[in-house]
Amino acid sequence: MTTFTIPNSEPEVAVNLTSNLSKEQLLSFPAFKTWISTLQHSLSNQKDQSHPFNSAPYRLRKIDVQSVDFFGGKRLGFVKLKAEVSNDNGEKLPGSVFLRGGSVAMMLILQPNDVLENTEDEKQVILTVQPRIPAGSLALAELPAGMLDDSGTFAGAAAKEIGEETGLKIPVSDLINMTELAIPAPSSDSDEHLQRAMYPSPGGCDEFTPLFLWQRRVPRGQLKEWQGKLTGIRRHGEKITLMLCPLDQVWKFGGRDAKVLAAWALYQGLKGEGKI
Repeated sequence: MTTFTIPNSEPEVAVNLTSNLSKEQLLSFPAFKTWISTLQHSLSNQKDQSHPFNSAPYRLRKIDVQSVDFFGGKRLGFVKLKAEVSNDNGEKLPGSVFLRGGSVAMMLILQPNDVLENTEDEKQVILTVQPRIPAGSLALAELPAGMLDDSGTFAGAAAKEIGEETGLKIPVSDLINMTELAIPAPSSDSDEHLQRAMYPSPGGCDEFTPLFLWQRRVPRGQLKEWQGKLTGIRRHGEKITLMLCPLDQVWKFGGRDAKVLAAWALYQGLKGEGKI
């Protein structure tokens, strides 16, 4: 086992690594860098006398890396660790962490272009249907998720499927970041510096997901063709497929997916406040 100390940590934080992980790999892993800087900032806020933990502040004392997964044999993908966070009274905070970093999710809404503009009539949402082994499912309906690539375009398996099935490309210039509209930026250094995103499982995972909105009016004939094609029924051996769901029913069809429910709530709230 290799041990090193987090640079510039006060008090010093020892990190115990697994045999297949180096100090350089961990310190350069984007998910770890974001998590450790966010946590250290939040812990530093305890110095403020108004902070509820000011009289007995918690400190990060040790990190034990328990396991890692590499993608393609080389790229660090997931890290499971145990962080020891305690105060001088011996009280501890739960510190089991699964690090995977952020992703993005898209609420993609299509509407026939012959209905009145600025109405909710006949809007349809694109959902993906695919296996999600961690959930025990081979056919989970959810919002398309992926990443924004270097050119600012929605990318990943879901984006590829959408492009192949519909020809739709989704550039960043057409996206509305609903989470940024809903969550204010930190107003001072004493605020916690969390991501302006949705955390689907903050009790055990660092994953954060900005939720974007993309709306497009399309010819009715084209939408009807897609409705007949995008049914969520997969062909033999097909791993991922698409389905169109009425906007007012998406909270039911996608109710098992936290991204669907969060995006639906943000859409309704921002719509009600006139922000979208």
